[in-house]
Amino acid sequence: MTQAIPKLVTHEEFMDWYPNNGVQYELHKKVIVEMAPPTGAHEKVIAFLSRKLTVEFDRLNLPYGIPKTAFVKTHDAESTYSPDILLLNLNNLINEPLFEKQSTVTQAVSVPLVVEVISTNWRDDYYDKFGDYEEMGIPEFWIADYAALGGKKFIGDPKQPTFSVCQLVGDEYQVTKFTGNDLIISPTFPNLKLTAQQVFDSAL
Repeated sequence: MTQAIPKLVTHEEFMDWYPNNGVQYELHKKVIVEMAPPTGAHEKVIAFLSRKLTVEFDRLNLPYGIPKTAFVKTHDAESTYSPDILLLNLNNLINEPLFEKQSTVTQAVSVPLVVEVISTNWRDDYYDKFGDYEEMGIPEFWIADYAALGGKKFIGDPKQPTFSVCQLVGDEYQVTKFTGNDLIISPTFPNLKLTAQQVFDSAL
């Protein structure tokens, strides 16, 4: 479970406060939230997807990169997230005023794709981050629910592991769900050869 530190702060105050203690924090609606320690399965899914993405954008010679730690500040400046995988357009970082000192991006053009791997705080990803990434205009958002932790409205009844690709169409995300041996269809990487089951199996 995540643990909130009950004090309203700005993004700048959050970044100034952020301790170097090995614990991950995010800012949710101006409240500092201590994130639960990741499980091994969670980290294996992140590693697997990071590798697949890196191979693909390297093959295409795109100016992309995946940082170890970076933040996304929402347009309303009330939340600052550290996504599980943040794909950066390195060519646009020169236009990001907070990146050099705070490793923080605020512009959708800097983020071709963002990925969240679902854990026990699944409501943050399916509700808050979904809405905030959509409002920012991030063109593609993946939700990897390898352990079927999300609500039934998101992954069906009975619940099953589900990989969701959220594509920005106009100003709203259109969601396509993939399960089992479905081939994941990504607008950003249309030639990516990856099934939902491969993602789920990477957690084992």
